[in-house]
Amino acid sequence: MHWLQSLDIRLFHFVNGTLGNPVFDWLMPLLSGGNGAMRWFSLAAVIVFVTALVRGGARGRICALLVLIVIAAGDPLVIGSIKNAIARPRPCMALSDVVERLGCSASGSMPSAHAANWFAAATVLFLFYRRSGWFMFPMAAAVAFSRVYCGVHYPGDVTAGAILGAGYAIALVIAAQAGWNLTGRKFFPRWHEQMPSLVNPASSIQHPAPAESRNPKSEIEWLRLGCVVIVFGLIVRWIYLASGLIGLSEDEAYQWLWSKHLALSYFSKPPGIAFIQWAGTAIGGDTNFGVRFFSPVFAAILSFIVLRFLARETGARTAFWMLIVTLATPLLVVGSVLMTIDPPLVLCWMWAVVAGWRAAKPDGKTRDWLVVGLAMGLGFLCKPTAFYQVICWGIFFALQPSARIHLRKPGPWLALALFALCTLPPVIWNSQHGWATVHHVGDNAGLNQQWHFTFNYFLEFIGAEFGLLNPIFFVAAIWAALAFWKMRKEKPLWLFLFCMSAPVLLGHLIYSFHSRILPNWIAPAVPPLFCLMALYWHERPRAAKPLLVIGLVIGIFISAFMYDTDLLGKIIAKLPGDVDPSHRVGRGYPEAAALIENEREKFDANSFIIADRYGTTGLYTFYSPPARAAAIAHQPLVYCEGASDSPVNQFYFWPEYHYLETRRGQNAIYVQRLDPYKLESGWIWKWLWREPIACRAIPPLPPAPASITGHFETVTNLGVFEIPLRDGRVFQRVQIFGCYDLK
Repeated sequence: MHWLQSLDIRLFHFVNGTLGNPVFDWLMPLLSGGNGAMRWFSLAAVIVFVTALVRGGARGRICALLVLIVIAAGDPLVIGSIKNAIARPRPCMALSDVVERLGCSASGSMPSAHAANWFAAATVLFLFYRRSGWFMFPMAAAVAFSRVYCGVHYPGDVTAGAILGAGYAIALVIAAQAGWNLTGRKFFPRWHEQMPSLVNPASSIQHPAPAESRNPKSEIEWLRLGCVVIVFGLIVRWIYLASGLIGLSEDEAYQWLWSKHLALSYFSKPPGIAFIQWAGTAIGGDTNFGVRFFSPVFAAILSFIVLRFLARETGARTAFWMLIVTLATPLLVVGSVLMTIDPPLVLCWMWAVVAGWRAAKPDGKTRDWLVVGLAMGLGFLCKPTAFYQVICWGIFFALQPSARIHLRKPGPWLALALFALCTLPPVIWNSQHGWATVHHVGDNAGLNQQWHFTFNYFLEFIGAEFGLLNPIFFVAAIWAALAFWKMRKEKPLWLFLFCMSAPVLLGHLIYSFHSRILPNWIAPAVPPLFCLMALYWHERPRAAKPLLVIGLVIGIFISAFMYDTDLLGKIIAKLPGDVDPSHRVGRGYPEAAALIENEREKFDANSFIIADRYGTTGLYTFYSPPARAAAIAHQPLVYCEGASDSPVNQFYFWPEYHYLETRRGQNAIYVQRLDPYKLESGWIWKWLWREPIACRAIPPLPPAPASITGHFETVTNLGVFEIPLRDGRVFQRVQIFGCYDLK
């Protein structure tokens, strides 16, 4: 193999050095995506993708989806895995006489992802459109050549990438056709008969007559397709969580500690999230995957409930596209991955909505009302704001006279009694602990503050929901909620969905004139509001289709960036680590926990750790193996500052976390997370155009708080530590103090 490597190096020097000329010096970096060219490649790809979806017919849509899949799956799973396994250094790191025209990267060299992606896309396009080969293959070859010319890959790297990309592209198309033949005949016989060939569907497809649009066979096929999407999404999310691409958020790690201390309730939340995490970690272990195991499960169940509900009320095709809408709504995408209190609450809320619609009909059964009460009660055990649904029911009864007949029956009152029964665990715990949750929720909501009318929070709230609910879908949903009002008497289901969503949105909207409203607080209202949107626009297909297409394109791309923020770096430029949104979901914390444990060992192997807030206490505990084992054994190694002074978090209620009593005379290190650097005005434009981000103001270092200096004989500053990742970006910064002899 030595001769092959020598040949590879000689060919590299020939392309990188001997062939150098001014024309190539200008052109090749552009083909490699440098000098801002990547954003234009990306823009062109988006335009082509959208055009294929809107105007490409069956062949164009299938081709576009397969190109998207082959790049999205092939790059990380095939190319990324081989790169990590081979770990071949790039020429700019291994050779001394490289002409660097794009800078140097520390990532692996073999194989080239650029070559693989371009040849994979070219191969799929060629299989669908033969004439595309005259342009795409030369273009792919030129991009591969540019990687060698710019000094970032060897010829062997791009050759391997081209072969692999073309190979798994062919395999994907063959597998897609084989899968379609296998499943299509059995589960989608009508569609398979119309379109037996995926590669050449235009010659065989037969468009159904309008009268067949609600054909029972077609309806069941749309439902089956929806179920396939739900199961596929569940599996993909599990794989994504198992990959460890993102870490836990502060709340997730904090609530993971709750799952090791099961109780009737907790300082800030009811017990639901602790029991969910307890079950998840029993299945997946004390890992990111275990903590978040049930979040994709809840999202899948919610999707199935919405799919079946809308299929009954307006047709399976509309229900299917509503399912796709949920995949392009950032707030719901976040809820399908992070294991916070919102995913189970949203699921229970929508479960109560679907059961409630059956119960509110003239022939509604008592058992339907019992399901409503159970769903609302389980929602309350996850988050107290489930009580809002009781208010929503009151508004519905006030606006819908025909529904008030049920108030003379036992159903609604039994539901209310079952809901009240579910509230007992938090009520009992709070009565035993000075109503700590009530005071905490009141403080968070600003109930103890004097009303000062302001537009600042209102504009912030609207802006956040505009982005998190997808700009197109947000406007379309609000439009539907306003426009249907004239038809409310003829559309009782529409009124019901309005009452189950609009009061929550409007209530928070009004309260935003008083206090800051977090965007996730209206999460339970989103599914019924979107169902109302689907029903409204279903009757206006001409106006709905362009809204749907534009909204899906925007939402899918935003969601893709939310799953992997590094995609921005591949297309435009990498965000500074402390600006990257992923730093809020634990990115850099495994490295930070390892650094802190190492500093503790160097300072005093018998010392303990004090973190500056409850969230970082959970994160340092979770990501440090010694601390995690100690916490599970109820002998903590990481404590929260001030945990034993007053009830400001859950640690106050756990005696083993009162380090002032259990750790007297011992040494500790105090870890203070530092705020991100402040960026100069207009930094985002410099980032968009790849200019250096300069003049980042370094905030003054805060001293150790009095609660630390007053409790130890001596406190010394051990320094500021920045935690860079492999690409050099700093995601976390901490200041560590050495604390001697706890008084």
